[in-house]
Amino acid sequence: MNDDYRNPQDGCLDWNDSIENDGQDFIILPEGDYNFTVTDFERGRFPGGPKVPPCNKASLTLQVKTDDGIANVRTDLLLYRSLEWRISAFFRCIGQKKHGQRMVMDWNKVLGSKGRAHFKPRNYTDRDGNDRQANDVDRFIDYDEKFFPEQDEWMQIPDGQEELPFE
Repeated sequence: MNDDYRNPQDGCLDWNDSIENDGQDFIILPEGDYNFTVTDFERGRFPGGPKVPPCNKASLTLQVKTDDGIANVRTDLLLYRSLEWRISAFFRCIGQKKHGQRMVMDWNKVLGSKGRAHFKPRNYTDRDGNDRQANDVDRFIDYDEKFFPEQDEWMQIPDGQEELPFE
C-alpha cells in the first residue's frame, strides 16, 4: 500500500505508528477569576428550550493556564435579545466593546482574544448516573490592561536596565 498521500503534520496516525501522549487530566478550576484565551469558536444553532426559542449560538472554548495544566472551558452564547447582556459582557471582556457602546459583533476577531472571567465548578450527573463536575463561566469581567501585560515576565527588562540594540 502506498502511503504517499499521508502528511505526517496533519495529525493522522497510521495503523502501526508509535504513540506516547496520554493526554492530561480534566482540570476543575477552583472558583475564582482567571485570564483566558479563546482557542475555538464555532457558529451553531440552539434547538430551543423552555425559556429561549431556537436561535443562533456561538460556542466558545476558553483556555485557562493553571499551575496544574491547561483547563479548556466550553461556553455558549445564545444570540437572543433577552440574553444580549451576556454577549455584551463577553465583548467587553475581550476589549472589543465599551460599556454603553453600540457595536456590531465582529466574530472574526474573537479567536485568539484574551479576556478575564469568574469561573466556578458546576455539579451534574452524567448519563451513567455518576456525579461529575464541569467548569462554568459565572460572569465575564470587563477588560483591564493590568491583567494582560504586553510581555511575559521572562521577557521583561529589569528596572534600571536598557534594552540592548541589535548591531
